[in-house]
Amino acid sequence: MCISRGFAPRSTRTSSSPCCIRFGELVIRYARLINLLKTSTFRLAVLYLALFAASAITLLAYVYWNTAGFLVRQTDEAVQAEITGLAEQYAQGGLPLLVHTVIQRSRDPGQGLYLVTGPNGQVLAGNLDVRPTAAPGPDGWMDFFYNRKVVDRVEVKAARARAFVLPEGFFLLVGRDVQERRIIESLITNALFWAIGLTAALGLAGGLVMSRNMLARVDAINRISSGIMRGDLSQRLPIAGTGDELDQLARNLNAMLDQIEALMTGMRQVTDNVAHDLRSPLNRLRSRLEVTLLKDASPEEYRQALERTIVEADNLLTTFNALLMIARAEAGSLRESMNVIDPAAIVADATELYEPLAEESGLRLEVEVQTGLAVNGNRELLSQAVINLLDNAIKHGRPQAEGVEPLIAVSVKPDAVGRVLISVADHGAGIPQEERAHVLERFVRLESSRNTPGSGLGLSLVAAVVRLHGGQLALDDNNPGLRATISLPPVAL
Repeated sequence: MCISRGFAPRSTRTSSSPCCIRFGELVIRYARLINLLKTSTFRLAVLYLALFAASAITLLAYVYWNTAGFLVRQTDEAVQAEITGLAEQYAQGGLPLLVHTVIQRSRDPGQGLYLVTGPNGQVLAGNLDVRPTAAPGPDGWMDFFYNRKVVDRVEVKAARARAFVLPEGFFLLVGRDVQERRIIESLITNALFWAIGLTAALGLAGGLVMSRNMLARVDAINRISSGIMRGDLSQRLPIAGTGDELDQLARNLNAMLDQIEALMTGMRQVTDNVAHDLRSPLNRLRSRLEVTLLKDASPEEYRQALERTIVEADNLLTTFNALLMIARAEAGSLRESMNVIDPAAIVADATELYEPLAEESGLRLEVEVQTGLAVNGNRELLSQAVINLLDNAIKHGRPQAEGVEPLIAVSVKPDAVGRVLISVADHGAGIPQEERAHVLERFVRLESSRNTPGSGLGLSLVAAVVRLHGGQLALDDNNPGLRATISLPPVAL
Protein backbone atom coordinates (compact mmCIF):
# COMPACT_ATOMS: atom_id res chain seq x y z
CA MET A 1 0.00 0.00 0.00
CA CYS A 2 1.24 3.49 -0.88
CA ILE A 3 0.64 6.19 1.80
CA SER A 4 1.45 9.85 1.24
CA ARG A 5 2.81 11.75 4.19
CA GLY A 6 0.27 14.04 5.85
CA PHE A 7 2.47 17.12 5.63
CA ALA A 8 3.16 16.76 1.92
CA PRO A 9 1.65 19.50 -0.26
CA ARG A 10 -1.60 18.46 -1.93
CA SER A 11 -0.24 19.22 -5.37
CA THR A 12 2.62 16.74 -4.91
CA ARG A 13 0.42 13.82 -3.92
CA THR A 14 -0.05 11.51 -6.86
CA SER A 15 -1.14 7.95 -7.42
CA SER A 16 1.86 7.23 -9.63
CA SER A 17 4.47 7.21 -6.87
CA PRO A 18 7.40 4.80 -7.25
CA CYS A 19 6.02 2.27 -4.76
CA CYS A 20 2.66 2.20 -6.58
CA ILE A 21 4.43 1.69 -9.89
CA ARG A 22 6.52 -1.13 -8.45
CA PHE A 23 3.44 -2.71 -6.92
CA GLY A 24 1.60 -2.47 -10.25
CA GLU A 25 4.55 -4.06 -12.05
CA LEU A 26 4.60 -6.88 -9.52
CA VAL A 27 0.88 -7.45 -10.02
CA ILE A 28 1.30 -7.55 -13.79
CA ARG A 29 4.23 -9.96 -13.54
CA TYR A 30 2.31 -12.15 -11.12
CA ALA A 31 -0.69 -12.21 -13.47
CA ARG A 32 1.58 -13.11 -16.40
CA LEU A 33 3.18 -15.87 -14.35
CA ILE A 34 -0.25 -17.27 -13.43
CA ASN A 35 -1.32 -17.18 -17.07
CA LEU A 36 1.96 -18.82 -18.01
CA LEU A 37 1.45 -21.65 -15.55
CA LYS A 38 -2.07 -22.22 -16.87
CA THR A 39 -0.99 -22.73 -20.47
CA SER A 40 -1.28 -26.14 -22.04
CA THR A 41 2.33 -25.84 -23.22
CA PHE A 42 3.56 -25.52 -19.63
CA ARG A 43 1.40 -28.42 -18.48
CA LEU A 44 2.68 -30.50 -21.38
CA ALA A 45 6.26 -29.53 -20.52
CA VAL A 46 5.68 -30.52 -16.88
CA LEU A 47 4.20 -33.83 -18.00
CA TYR A 48 7.20 -34.55 -20.23
CA LEU A 49 9.48 -33.45 -17.38
CA ALA A 50 7.79 -35.87 -14.99
CA LEU A 51 8.09 -38.71 -17.51
CA PHE A 52 11.72 -37.88 -18.24
CA ALA A 53 12.55 -37.49 -14.55
CA ALA A 54 10.90 -40.83 -13.76
CA SER A 55 12.90 -42.45 -16.57
CA ALA A 56 16.14 -40.83 -15.39
CA ILE A 57 15.50 -41.82 -11.76
CA THR A 58 14.74 -45.39 -12.78
CA LEU A 59 17.89 -45.57 -14.91
CA LEU A 60 20.15 -44.05 -12.28
CA ALA A 61 18.61 -46.17 -9.53
CA TYR A 62 19.25 -49.25 -11.65
CA VAL A 63 22.86 -48.18 -12.19
CA TYR A 64 23.28 -47.46 -8.47
CA TRP A 65 21.68 -50.72 -7.45
CA ASN A 66 23.85 -52.77 -9.77
CA THR A 67 27.05 -50.86 -8.96
CA ALA A 68 26.55 -51.00 -5.20
CA GLY A 69 25.49 -54.62 -5.38
CA PHE A 70 28.54 -55.50 -7.45
CA LEU A 71 30.86 -53.79 -4.97
CA VAL A 72 29.22 -55.56 -2.01
CA ARG A 73 29.45 -58.91 -3.75
CA GLN A 74 33.07 -58.26 -4.67
CA THR A 75 33.91 -57.43 -1.04
CA ASP A 76 32.09 -60.45 0.35
CA GLU A 77 33.69 -62.77 -2.19
CA ALA A 78 37.17 -61.45 -1.36
CA VAL A 79 36.57 -61.92 2.38
CA GLN A 80 35.16 -65.37 1.80
CA ALA A 81 38.25 -66.31 -0.21
CA GLU A 82 40.46 -65.11 2.67
CA ILE A 83 38.42 -67.15 5.15
CA THR A 84 38.73 -70.25 2.97
CA GLY A 85 42.51 -69.86 2.76
CA LEU A 86 42.88 -69.34 6.51
CA ALA A 87 40.62 -72.30 7.21
CA GLU A 88 42.93 -74.50 5.15
CA GLN A 89 45.94 -73.20 7.09
CA TYR A 90 44.16 -73.84 10.40
CA ALA A 91 43.28 -77.34 9.30
CA GLN A 92 46.88 -78.10 8.35
CA GLY A 93 48.85 -76.55 11.24
CA GLY A 94 46.31 -75.53 13.83
CA LEU A 95 46.42 -72.27 15.72
CA PRO A 96 50.22 -71.64 15.37
CA LEU A 97 50.05 -71.84 11.56
CA LEU A 98 46.93 -69.68 11.53
CA VAL A 99 48.62 -66.98 13.64
CA HIS A 100 51.73 -67.15 11.48
CA THR A 101 49.68 -66.75 8.28
CA VAL A 102 47.73 -63.82 9.71
CA ILE A 103 50.97 -62.11 10.76
CA GLN A 104 52.34 -62.49 7.23
CA ARG A 105 49.19 -61.19 5.56
CA SER A 106 48.96 -58.26 7.98
CA ARG A 107 52.37 -56.97 6.94
CA ASP A 108 50.99 -55.98 3.48
CA PRO A 109 47.27 -56.07 4.04
CA GLY A 110 46.03 -53.79 1.30
CA GLN A 111 42.33 -53.55 2.10
CA GLY A 112 42.34 -56.76 4.11
CA LEU A 113 41.62 -56.68 7.87
CA TYR A 114 42.70 -59.47 10.25
CA LEU A 115 42.57 -60.08 13.97
CA VAL A 116 43.37 -63.07 16.18
CA THR A 117 42.85 -62.77 19.94
CA GLY A 118 43.41 -65.13 22.83
CA PRO A 119 40.93 -66.24 25.50
CA ASN A 120 41.73 -63.19 27.57
CA GLY A 121 41.24 -60.78 24.66
CA GLN A 122 44.93 -60.17 24.04
CA VAL A 123 45.83 -59.52 20.41
CA LEU A 124 47.93 -62.37 18.99
CA ALA A 125 48.08 -61.25 15.35
CA GLY A 126 46.46 -58.91 12.85
CA ASN A 127 46.27 -55.26 11.83
CA LEU A 128 43.37 -54.31 14.11
CA ASP A 129 44.08 -53.01 17.59
CA VAL A 130 40.89 -54.07 19.31
CA ARG A 131 38.07 -56.47 18.79
CA PRO A 132 35.03 -54.69 17.23
CA THR A 133 32.01 -54.33 19.45
CA ALA A 134 29.51 -54.58 16.57
CA ALA A 135 27.26 -57.60 16.65
CA PRO A 136 27.15 -59.81 13.54
CA GLY A 137 23.92 -59.90 11.55
CA PRO A 138 21.80 -62.94 10.73
CA ASP A 139 24.06 -63.73 7.79
CA GLY A 140 27.20 -63.63 9.97
CA TRP A 141 28.50 -60.34 8.55
CA MET A 142 29.25 -57.30 10.66
CA ASP A 143 29.74 -53.67 9.61
CA PHE A 144 31.79 -51.47 11.89
CA PHE A 145 34.23 -48.56 12.04
CA TYR A 146 37.88 -48.80 13.01
CA ASN A 147 40.80 -46.43 13.51
CA ARG A 148 43.77 -46.45 11.19
CA LYS A 149 46.92 -44.40 11.75
CA VAL A 150 48.00 -42.41 8.70
CA VAL A 151 51.27 -40.49 9.17
CA ASP A 152 50.36 -37.93 11.82
CA ARG A 153 46.66 -38.51 12.23
CA VAL A 154 44.11 -41.21 12.85
CA GLU A 155 41.37 -41.85 10.34
CA VAL A 156 38.06 -43.52 11.05
CA LYS A 157 37.18 -45.94 8.31
CA ALA A 158 34.37 -48.37 7.57
CA ALA A 159 34.88 -52.11 7.43
CA ARG A 160 32.95 -55.27 6.72
CA ALA A 161 34.03 -58.61 8.20
CA ARG A 162 33.10 -62.03 9.48
CA ALA A 163 34.16 -63.35 12.90
CA PHE A 164 34.66 -66.89 14.20
CA VAL A 165 35.12 -68.25 17.72
CA LEU A 166 37.82 -70.94 17.69
CA PRO A 167 38.28 -73.75 20.23
CA GLU A 168 39.57 -72.81 23.69
CA GLY A 169 38.19 -69.25 23.45
CA PHE A 170 40.35 -67.98 20.59
CA PHE A 171 38.76 -65.44 18.19
CA LEU A 172 39.35 -64.87 14.45
CA LEU A 173 38.11 -61.89 12.39
CA VAL A 174 38.59 -61.56 8.63
CA GLY A 175 37.31 -58.50 6.74
CA ARG A 176 38.02 -55.69 4.30
CA ASP A 177 38.18 -51.93 4.36
CA VAL A 178 35.03 -50.65 2.56
CA GLN A 179 35.71 -46.94 2.91
CA GLU A 180 36.39 -46.50 -0.81
CA ARG A 181 33.24 -48.43 -1.61
CA ARG A 182 31.25 -46.13 0.66
CA ILE A 183 32.79 -43.11 -1.07
CA ILE A 184 31.84 -44.49 -4.48
CA GLU A 185 28.30 -45.19 -3.28
CA SER A 186 28.11 -41.67 -1.87
CA LEU A 187 29.30 -40.21 -5.18
CA ILE A 188 26.68 -42.19 -7.08
CA THR A 189 23.98 -41.12 -4.63
CA ASN A 190 24.98 -37.46 -4.90
CA ALA A 191 25.08 -37.72 -8.67
CA LEU A 192 21.60 -39.24 -8.59
CA PHE A 193 20.20 -36.38 -6.52
CA TRP A 194 22.00 -33.72 -8.55
CA ALA A 195 20.79 -35.29 -11.80
CA ILE A 196 17.21 -35.30 -10.54
CA GLY A 197 17.50 -31.73 -9.30
CA LEU A 198 19.12 -30.42 -12.47
CA THR A 199 16.63 -32.30 -14.62
CA ALA A 200 13.72 -30.78 -12.72
CA ALA A 201 15.25 -27.28 -12.75
CA LEU A 202 16.21 -27.32 -16.41
CA GLY A 203 12.89 -28.92 -17.35
CA LEU A 204 10.92 -26.27 -15.49
CA ALA A 205 13.06 -23.49 -16.95
CA GLY A 206 12.63 -24.92 -20.43
CA GLY A 207 8.90 -25.31 -19.86
CA LEU A 208 8.65 -21.68 -18.73
CA VAL A 209 10.62 -20.44 -21.75
CA MET A 210 8.59 -22.57 -24.17
CA SER A 211 5.34 -21.54 -22.53
CA ARG A 212 6.34 -17.89 -22.58
CA ASN A 213 7.12 -17.99 -26.30
CA MET A 214 3.97 -19.96 -27.02
CA LEU A 215 1.87 -17.65 -24.85
CA ALA A 216 3.25 -14.61 -26.63
CA ARG A 217 2.27 -16.05 -30.01
CA VAL A 218 -1.14 -17.15 -28.75
CA ASP A 219 -1.70 -13.70 -27.21
CA ALA A 220 -0.89 -12.12 -30.56
CA ILE A 221 -3.36 -14.45 -32.28
CA ASN A 222 -6.03 -13.67 -29.67
CA ARG A 223 -5.41 -9.94 -29.99
CA ILE A 224 -5.69 -10.03 -33.77
CA SER A 225 -8.74 -12.31 -33.54
CA SER A 226 -10.45 -9.83 -31.20
CA GLY A 227 -9.88 -7.06 -33.73
CA ILE A 228 -11.28 -9.22 -36.50
CA MET A 229 -14.35 -10.08 -34.43
CA ARG A 230 -14.91 -6.35 -33.92
CA GLY A 231 -15.27 -6.03 -37.68
CA ASP A 232 -11.76 -5.19 -38.92
CA LEU A 233 -11.35 -7.93 -41.55
CA SER A 234 -8.15 -6.35 -42.88
CA GLN A 235 -6.10 -7.68 -39.95
CA ARG A 236 -4.15 -10.90 -40.37
CA LEU A 237 -2.60 -13.33 -37.90
CA PRO A 238 1.18 -12.98 -37.43
CA ILE A 239 3.48 -15.62 -38.92
CA ALA A 240 6.78 -16.21 -37.13
CA GLY A 241 8.40 -17.92 -40.10
CA THR A 242 9.36 -21.05 -38.15
CA GLY A 243 7.10 -23.28 -40.23
CA ASP A 244 5.63 -24.95 -37.17
CA GLU A 245 2.00 -25.85 -36.44
CA LEU A 246 1.11 -22.33 -35.31
CA ASP A 247 2.51 -20.88 -38.52
CA GLN A 248 0.54 -23.40 -40.55
CA LEU A 249 -2.59 -22.58 -38.53
CA ALA A 250 -2.01 -18.84 -39.03
CA ARG A 251 -1.57 -19.32 -42.79
CA ASN A 252 -4.76 -21.34 -43.05
CA LEU A 253 -6.70 -18.82 -40.95
CA ASN A 254 -5.29 -15.94 -43.01
CA ALA A 255 -6.35 -17.70 -46.19
CA MET A 256 -9.78 -18.20 -44.68
CA LEU A 257 -9.91 -14.50 -43.73
CA ASP A 258 -8.87 -13.57 -47.27
CA GLN A 259 -11.74 -15.65 -48.59
CA ILE A 260 -14.19 -14.18 -46.07
CA GLU A 261 -13.05 -10.65 -46.86
CA ALA A 262 -13.37 -11.35 -50.58
CA LEU A 263 -16.87 -12.73 -50.06
CA MET A 264 -17.88 -9.78 -47.90
CA THR A 265 -16.48 -7.35 -50.45
CA GLY A 266 -18.22 -9.26 -53.21
CA MET A 267 -21.46 -9.18 -51.25
CA ARG A 268 -21.21 -5.42 -50.81
CA GLN A 269 -20.40 -5.00 -54.48
CA VAL A 270 -23.28 -7.24 -55.46
CA THR A 271 -25.65 -5.27 -53.25
CA ASP A 272 -24.47 -1.96 -54.71
CA ASN A 273 -24.49 -3.28 -58.26
CA VAL A 274 -27.91 -4.88 -57.91
CA ALA A 275 -29.32 -1.66 -56.52
CA HIS A 276 -27.67 0.36 -59.29
CA ASP A 277 -28.16 -1.92 -62.30
CA LEU A 278 -31.67 -3.10 -61.50
CA ARG A 279 -33.02 0.29 -60.56
CA SER A 280 -33.01 1.48 -64.17
CA PRO A 281 -34.96 -1.46 -65.66
CA LEU A 282 -37.43 -1.37 -62.77
CA ASN A 283 -37.95 2.36 -63.29
CA ARG A 284 -38.45 1.79 -67.03
CA LEU A 285 -40.88 -0.98 -66.28
CA ARG A 286 -42.88 1.17 -63.88
CA SER A 287 -42.80 4.22 -66.16
CA ARG A 288 -44.00 2.21 -69.15
CA LEU A 289 -46.91 0.82 -67.16
CA GLU A 290 -47.79 4.29 -65.81
CA VAL A 291 -47.70 5.83 -69.28
CA THR A 292 -49.83 3.03 -70.64
CA LEU A 293 -52.40 3.48 -67.88
CA LEU A 294 -52.51 7.30 -68.15
CA LYS A 295 -53.65 7.40 -71.75
CA ASP A 296 -56.42 5.73 -73.65
CA ALA A 297 -54.84 3.07 -75.78
CA SER A 298 -56.00 0.43 -78.14
CA PRO A 299 -55.86 -3.26 -77.26
CA GLU A 300 -52.90 -3.61 -79.60
CA GLU A 301 -50.98 -0.88 -77.74
CA TYR A 302 -51.78 -2.53 -74.41
CA ARG A 303 -50.57 -5.80 -75.82
CA GLN A 304 -47.29 -4.28 -76.99
CA ALA A 305 -46.79 -2.62 -73.59
CA LEU A 306 -47.36 -5.92 -71.83
CA GLU A 307 -44.98 -7.73 -74.17
CA ARG A 308 -42.24 -5.16 -73.50
CA THR A 309 -42.96 -5.49 -69.78
CA ILE A 310 -42.59 -9.27 -70.00
CA VAL A 311 -39.27 -8.85 -71.81
CA GLU A 312 -38.03 -6.51 -69.06
CA ALA A 313 -39.25 -8.95 -66.40
CA ASP A 314 -37.49 -11.83 -68.19
CA ASN A 315 -34.26 -9.85 -68.20
CA LEU A 316 -34.63 -9.20 -64.48
CA LEU A 317 -35.33 -12.87 -63.82
CA THR A 318 -32.31 -13.83 -65.90
CA THR A 319 -30.15 -11.51 -63.82
CA PHE A 320 -31.48 -12.89 -60.54
CA ASN A 321 -31.07 -16.49 -61.75
CA ALA A 322 -27.46 -15.75 -62.69
CA LEU A 323 -26.84 -14.23 -59.26
CA LEU A 324 -28.39 -17.26 -57.57
CA MET A 325 -26.32 -19.64 -59.65
CA ILE A 326 -23.12 -17.73 -58.83
CA ALA A 327 -24.01 -17.82 -55.14
CA ARG A 328 -24.67 -21.58 -55.28
CA ALA A 329 -21.39 -22.16 -57.09
CA GLU A 330 -19.36 -20.05 -54.65
CA ALA A 331 -21.04 -21.66 -51.65
CA GLY A 332 -20.05 -25.14 -52.88
CA SER A 333 -23.51 -26.54 -52.19
CA LEU A 334 -23.54 -28.41 -55.52
CA ARG A 335 -20.42 -30.48 -54.89
CA GLU A 336 -22.54 -33.41 -53.70
CA SER A 337 -24.27 -33.55 -57.10
CA MET A 338 -21.03 -33.91 -59.07
CA ASN A 339 -20.30 -37.04 -61.06
CA VAL A 340 -18.09 -38.14 -63.92
CA ILE A 341 -19.14 -36.39 -67.14
CA ASP A 342 -17.83 -36.09 -70.69
CA PRO A 343 -16.74 -32.50 -71.50
CA ALA A 344 -16.85 -33.26 -75.22
CA ALA A 345 -20.59 -34.03 -75.02
CA ILE A 346 -21.25 -30.77 -73.13
CA VAL A 347 -19.39 -28.71 -75.74
CA ALA A 348 -21.08 -30.55 -78.61
CA ASP A 349 -24.55 -29.83 -77.20
CA ALA A 350 -23.74 -26.16 -76.56
CA THR A 351 -22.28 -25.53 -80.03
CA GLU A 352 -25.22 -27.28 -81.67
CA LEU A 353 -27.58 -24.99 -79.76
CA TYR A 354 -25.68 -21.78 -80.64
CA GLU A 355 -24.67 -22.58 -84.22
CA PRO A 356 -27.82 -21.02 -85.76
CA LEU A 357 -27.35 -17.85 -83.68
CA ALA A 358 -23.71 -17.63 -84.80
CA GLU A 359 -24.75 -17.96 -88.45
CA GLU A 360 -27.32 -15.19 -88.02
CA SER A 361 -24.52 -12.99 -86.66
CA GLY A 362 -22.31 -13.77 -89.63
CA LEU A 363 -19.91 -15.98 -87.64
CA ARG A 364 -18.73 -19.49 -88.30
CA LEU A 365 -18.36 -22.05 -85.50
CA GLU A 366 -15.42 -24.41 -85.75
CA VAL A 367 -15.54 -27.28 -83.23
CA GLU A 368 -12.65 -29.63 -82.42
CA VAL A 369 -13.21 -32.05 -79.54
CA GLN A 370 -11.25 -35.06 -78.33
CA THR A 371 -13.33 -37.90 -76.95
CA GLY A 372 -12.36 -40.21 -74.11
CA LEU A 373 -11.81 -37.39 -71.61
CA ALA A 374 -13.65 -37.16 -68.28
CA VAL A 375 -14.01 -34.66 -65.47
CA ASN A 376 -15.80 -34.73 -62.15
CA GLY A 377 -18.41 -32.00 -62.20
CA ASN A 378 -21.95 -30.72 -62.36
CA ARG A 379 -23.31 -31.01 -65.90
CA GLU A 380 -25.76 -28.12 -65.57
CA LEU A 381 -23.15 -25.66 -64.30
CA LEU A 382 -20.46 -26.65 -66.80
CA SER A 383 -22.99 -26.40 -69.63
CA GLN A 384 -23.97 -22.92 -68.46
CA ALA A 385 -20.30 -21.88 -68.30
CA VAL A 386 -19.65 -23.06 -71.88
CA ILE A 387 -22.87 -21.38 -73.06
CA ASN A 388 -21.82 -18.10 -71.44
CA LEU A 389 -18.46 -18.21 -73.22
CA LEU A 390 -20.16 -18.93 -76.55
CA ASP A 391 -22.70 -16.16 -75.96
CA ASN A 392 -19.92 -13.65 -75.23
CA ALA A 393 -17.97 -14.78 -78.29
CA ILE A 394 -21.03 -14.32 -80.54
CA LYS A 395 -21.84 -10.90 -79.04
CA HIS A 396 -18.31 -9.51 -79.11
CA GLY A 397 -16.49 -11.73 -81.62
CA ARG A 398 -17.09 -9.80 -84.81
CA PRO A 399 -13.78 -8.94 -86.51
CA GLN A 400 -12.77 -5.31 -86.10
CA ALA A 401 -10.58 -5.22 -89.17
CA GLU A 402 -10.89 -6.18 -92.82
CA GLY A 403 -9.51 -9.54 -93.87
CA VAL A 404 -9.98 -11.22 -90.50
CA GLU A 405 -11.99 -14.40 -90.67
CA PRO A 406 -15.29 -14.25 -88.67
CA LEU A 407 -14.53 -17.45 -86.81
CA ILE A 408 -15.28 -18.80 -83.34
CA ALA A 409 -13.07 -21.81 -82.54
CA VAL A 410 -14.23 -24.19 -79.82
CA SER A 411 -12.02 -27.08 -78.66
CA VAL A 412 -11.75 -29.75 -76.00
CA LYS A 413 -8.35 -31.38 -75.51
CA PRO A 414 -5.85 -32.35 -72.79
CA ASP A 415 -2.75 -30.33 -71.99
CA ALA A 416 0.78 -31.61 -71.35
CA VAL A 417 0.01 -32.62 -67.74
CA GLY A 418 -3.33 -34.27 -68.51
CA ARG A 419 -5.72 -31.48 -67.47
CA VAL A 420 -8.82 -31.02 -69.63
CA LEU A 421 -8.89 -27.72 -71.58
CA ILE A 422 -12.16 -26.26 -72.88
CA SER A 423 -11.34 -23.29 -75.10
CA VAL A 424 -13.54 -20.69 -76.89
CA ALA A 425 -11.64 -18.26 -79.15
CA ASP A 426 -12.90 -15.42 -81.33
CA HIS A 427 -11.45 -12.74 -83.60
CA GLY A 428 -13.24 -9.79 -82.03
CA ALA A 429 -11.99 -6.76 -80.13
CA GLY A 430 -10.78 -8.83 -77.19
CA ILE A 431 -10.23 -7.58 -73.64
CA PRO A 432 -7.27 -5.39 -72.63
CA GLN A 433 -4.71 -7.06 -70.39
CA GLU A 434 -5.36 -4.72 -67.46
CA GLU A 435 -9.12 -5.38 -67.58
CA ARG A 436 -9.10 -9.20 -67.66
CA ALA A 437 -9.23 -9.68 -63.90
CA HIS A 438 -11.80 -6.91 -63.56
CA VAL A 439 -14.30 -8.40 -66.03
CA LEU A 440 -14.60 -11.53 -63.84
CA GLU A 441 -16.36 -9.47 -61.19
CA ARG A 442 -20.13 -9.14 -61.03
CA PHE A 443 -21.93 -6.50 -63.12
CA VAL A 444 -18.72 -5.37 -64.82
CA ARG A 445 -19.11 -4.37 -68.46
CA LEU A 446 -16.50 -2.67 -70.61
CA GLU A 447 -17.31 0.53 -72.44
CA SER A 448 -17.14 -1.27 -75.77
CA SER A 449 -19.96 -3.62 -74.71
CA ARG A 450 -22.34 -1.08 -73.17
CA ASN A 451 -24.59 -1.13 -76.23
CA THR A 452 -24.96 -4.90 -76.33
CA PRO A 453 -27.57 -6.75 -74.24
CA GLY A 454 -26.39 -8.35 -71.03
CA SER A 455 -26.00 -7.88 -67.30
CA GLY A 456 -22.26 -8.27 -66.79
CA LEU A 457 -22.66 -11.59 -64.97
CA GLY A 458 -21.61 -14.05 -67.68
CA LEU A 459 -17.89 -14.26 -66.97
CA SER A 460 -18.53 -13.99 -63.22
CA LEU A 461 -20.64 -17.13 -63.42
CA VAL A 462 -17.99 -18.90 -65.49
CA ALA A 463 -15.29 -18.02 -62.94
CA ALA A 464 -17.45 -19.22 -60.01
CA VAL A 465 -18.25 -22.52 -61.77
CA VAL A 466 -14.58 -23.12 -62.60
CA ARG A 467 -13.54 -22.47 -58.98
CA LEU A 468 -16.22 -24.89 -57.77
CA HIS A 469 -14.73 -27.60 -59.99
CA GLY A 470 -11.16 -26.95 -58.81
CA GLY A 471 -10.14 -25.51 -62.17
CA GLN A 472 -8.79 -22.27 -63.62
CA LEU A 473 -10.13 -19.73 -66.09
CA ALA A 474 -7.61 -17.96 -68.32
CA LEU A 475 -8.30 -15.03 -70.64
CA ASP A 476 -5.56 -14.68 -73.29
CA ASP A 477 -4.93 -12.90 -76.58
CA ASN A 478 -6.06 -14.75 -79.71
CA ASN A 479 -4.24 -12.28 -81.99
CA PRO A 480 -6.68 -10.82 -82.72
CA GLY A 481 -9.53 -11.44 -80.33
CA LEU A 482 -9.93 -13.28 -77.07
CA ARG A 483 -9.28 -16.87 -76.08
CA ALA A 484 -11.10 -18.05 -72.94
CA THR A 485 -9.79 -21.37 -71.60
CA ILE A 486 -11.25 -23.47 -68.81
CA SER A 487 -8.73 -25.90 -67.27
CA LEU A 488 -10.23 -28.75 -65.24
CA PRO A 489 -8.58 -31.64 -63.35
CA PRO A 490 -9.11 -34.97 -65.13
CA VAL A 491 -10.74 -38.12 -63.79
CA ALA A 492 -9.50 -41.58 -64.74
CA LEU A 493 -12.14 -43.66 -66.49
